[in-house]
Amino acid sequence: MAKRGGVSGHTHTQQQLDDYANQNNPNNDAYQDDLDNHADQLNPNNDEYKGEEKDDK
Repeated sequence: MAKRGGVSGHTHTQQQLDDYANQNNPNNDAYQDDLDNHADQLNPNNDEYKGEEKDDK
């Protein structure tokens, strides 16, 4: 059986554990926000992620 990823309570704070759990829970807004952000970054039609405008003057 393959080793599963995750975080350890021995090396992370409770807040870090909570954040990790929220980001990996499909019923949590943070999970959907992460998916939406990733989709936005890959979308060439999204102005927010096209990078800085270069001023050629």
